[in-house]
Amino acid sequence: MKIAVDAMGGDFAPRATVEGSYRAAREDGTHVVLVGDRSVVEAELGRLGSAVPSIEVVHADETVGMDDPAITPIRKKRRSSIRICAELVRDGEAQAMVSAGNTGAAMIAAKLLIGTIPGVDRPALAAVFPTRSGRTVVLDVGANVGTKAAQLRQFAVMGHAYAQGLLGTAAPRVGLMSIGEEQTKGTDLTRAVFEQMKGSGLNFVGNVEGRDVFRDTVDVIVCDGFVGNVILKSAESLASLMASMLREEMGRTWRTRLGYLLSRPAFDNLRQRTDYREHGAVPLLGVQGGCFIGHGRSSPKAIQSAIRGAVEFVRAELHTKIEEEVAELHAQEDRLMEEGNVEEVS
Repeated sequence: MKIAVDAMGGDFAPRATVEGSYRAAREDGTHVVLVGDRSVVEAELGRLGSAVPSIEVVHADETVGMDDPAITPIRKKRRSSIRICAELVRDGEAQAMVSAGNTGAAMIAAKLLIGTIPGVDRPALAAVFPTRSGRTVVLDVGANVGTKAAQLRQFAVMGHAYAQGLLGTAAPRVGLMSIGEEQTKGTDLTRAVFEQMKGSGLNFVGNVEGRDVFRDTVDVIVCDGFVGNVILKSAESLASLMASMLREEMGRTWRTRLGYLLSRPAFDNLRQRTDYREHGAVPLLGVQGGCFIGHGRSSPKAIQSAIRGAVEFVRAELHTKIEEEVAELHAQEDRLMEEGNVEEVS
């Protein structure tokens, strides 16, 4: 198994991306393909120490900047590191790609070059949020701003497969993000999705609200990318604020400093459950292979975690499981239409 890493993507690239990849290869035994300017990447590898056999470098002449249009790797920078990562996955020379660079460019490259799973109109970004006793998958968190009801139902199927295959949830509870639990609450879109979800065959529990993201009342939450991205960025900001406030309060007196030292194992466990660097990146579900997109500020630790996530995704054969469940969804729709029980899904 090989994981292609966009060595030039991210605010701290290539130092952070190369170091994170080096750790993944050295500590986890992952075969990493670093894609970027060969001389720069090799210089960074030399800085880190002895060579690791499971790291290879593929040269890329160009880099897609954070402010470049999303279509750049398709129309202009055809030898960019993001595009070459996607081509490696498409050609079977890598099984997944990881990028902390331009999110839109990575998504476009994955969708157009790796290709989408049959029956998936639009891939979706899926983020995992911690709860008291488990985790909740939320999708979409930024890939699609405008969506149709049928596409949100596809997101539900993909989230269901992800929660089953990677989080080990046998019968994921699927909820629809709205502004109230009643079926009549929400927008025209959410009310239409609610009707479709009732006959999806999934363990649909109905509408959920923002508070349910962290309450362990549901395993998968479906929403459009606008809402999901607001949830994601708000959660990241809140976690950072709480950590900062906690450090400030713990350092006020010698008693609080002593209390922190005694409680440090508990605080370390809390940080691991809430720090995005522990997860590294979010998967783009619905493409023919693994595509993980990380935070622009990704540290070496975050890159290593992203690579671990990509490895788990490939080992679980998640894109195959998603393909099977999406195919079953459309087969179910066809059967219902033939029986005259539903109108064409839109």
